[in-house]
Amino acid sequence: MKLDNKIINVAIQVLPMSNEHDMYDMVDSAIELIQKSGLKYKVTPFETVVEGVYSEVMQLVQKVQEACYESGAQKLLCNLKIQSHSIDEVTIEDKIGKYEA
Repeated sequence: MKLDNKIINVAIQVLPMSNEHDMYDMVDSAIELIQKSGLKYKVTPFETVVEGVYSEVMQLVQKVQEACYESGAQKLLCNLKIQSHSIDEVTIEDKIGKYEA
């Protein structure tokens, strides 16, 4: 099965480290890039979940890491959780829609 055109969810957690820059400012740079991506997303306290076509989301993951370095990170830990489905699309709404007012 090819994933290139499947709708998936990816939880992205970036933990940028720097002696000179605030971690939250660097994370904010990453979230701003996600907001501008045009992809559906949900910011949570520990990670941001992004929904979209596999290839587009994975390109975004690379750009998010680059944004952390551009905003001053000297080191970066990036944790990903990827959910895909062989037949259906994976959507944020399916998982948490019933909990949102």
